[in-house]
Amino acid sequence: MLFNHLSDDLFKPLASPSRAFNAALLLHVREKLFGDTMEPLRKSELLAAIGDFCSGWTQAEIADDETTPVDPVERRSAVYRRFLDSGWLVERRERYVPVVDLDPQARLLLDDLARLDRGETRSYGGAVLDVLGALESATANPGERSEALSNAAKAARDFLGHLRSLAGSMRKIEERILAEDDLRAAFRLYFEEFVERHLVSDYRTLHTRFNPFRFRSGIVREAGRALRDPLTVRALAEGALREGRAAGLEAAERTVRGELTEILAIFEGLDRHLDVVSDIVARMERRIAAAMRYEGNRDSARIERTAAALRAVGAVGDVARAPVPPILSARMPVGPPHLYAPRMKRRAIVTEPLPDSVNDPAIDAFVEAKDEFRRRTTVTPESITVFLERQFASGRTVRGSGIRVSDIDAFVVFQRLREIDVLFDGALAGRYRLSRVDGRIANGWLDCPDFTVERQHV
Repeated sequence: MLFNHLSDDLFKPLASPSRAFNAALLLHVREKLFGDTMEPLRKSELLAAIGDFCSGWTQAEIADDETTPVDPVERRSAVYRRFLDSGWLVERRERYVPVVDLDPQARLLLDDLARLDRGETRSYGGAVLDVLGALESATANPGERSEALSNAAKAARDFLGHLRSLAGSMRKIEERILAEDDLRAAFRLYFEEFVERHLVSDYRTLHTRFNPFRFRSGIVREAGRALRDPLTVRALAEGALREGRAAGLEAAERTVRGELTEILAIFEGLDRHLDVVSDIVARMERRIAAAMRYEGNRDSARIERTAAALRAVGAVGDVARAPVPPILSARMPVGPPHLYAPRMKRRAIVTEPLPDSVNDPAIDAFVEAKDEFRRRTTVTPESITVFLERQFASGRTVRGSGIRVSDIDAFVVFQRLREIDVLFDGALAGRYRLSRVDGRIANGWLDCPDFTVERQHV
């Protein structure tokens, strides 16, 4: 639960009468004082910074009640105590010097609040390239960079969440603009809130040949190819298992297939979300354009002035001698170049359904053969114990030259018996004792000095 990690009083400063001042001070402290350093701040330096920040605010904006001091020195101490008691700040001593730092959990929350304060503007091209770069890295070297696939899936989820929140934020701004009676305020909302704050920074490039979604087909193609290749899926799963990000190979394969499927689903279904965003942008542009077109037409005396001009022209006796009005243009003032043209719909991206992936029996047999080969050629304490106990059937001591090596499996274990006292960090030294003896072993498999292995009492 979130509130199990945060202080019970953490949100008090953000819900008090002085919440605007408190929020601004928290963002200021995070960016200016704790933003570029890993070291804690001296308490005296923080108090001085709080005092400087308070000088730009009135007492009514800073005070929560009548007990807040008016004196600047006492007031900065009261503000400092406000954040210390609520859990935003942590105070301790280093060599008798009081230092202050942001609470670790509170810092994470403050980072998200700062992101909301900056707005939701984001680059389409940057988000798409992040996913493509991580996906290509994972498929190019699946054994070593399998975690890049998880990063690609996370970047795709974050981008989809941004698109969903973007449409909702744009609708809220649209409602505020429609409810505004003052056109100047409506224009300010449109350009400052809608365009600069919530509209994507490279939105205009969606209608050019530098469209950032030209990389989307590469993402779909790369993810589909990896999903259809069992060897790539197996290599990514083995990498995840080796790095400790999965409990077993089957679970790792399910995770890999799920992440690839999720990336495909997100980037194949982006058109629905982009259409929603495009409709809102087009609707807002039409309304702003109409408002600007009719903004200058609110002159109620225009009709009277036009009628007076027509009466004056009609009163001219000789039209041939009438002076040429210098204000009239030789061209028509309104024509096709001046007409508003609605935004054209984007052409739909042609996609092809992915075939159902079916495991190739030959590949499964190859994987099983590799696993069996690895099992037969790997010496373990258990395999050595089973081999020696079979040789000890007639006594407690066995000589190397007397051991019969009948096949490859026996040879794999036999050639490691001479290291039994140090093998596996000496795990078998307490159970078996190795001794060197005169003579040599020449059994057709190996030619080496002879030895004896004695089973000790356990």
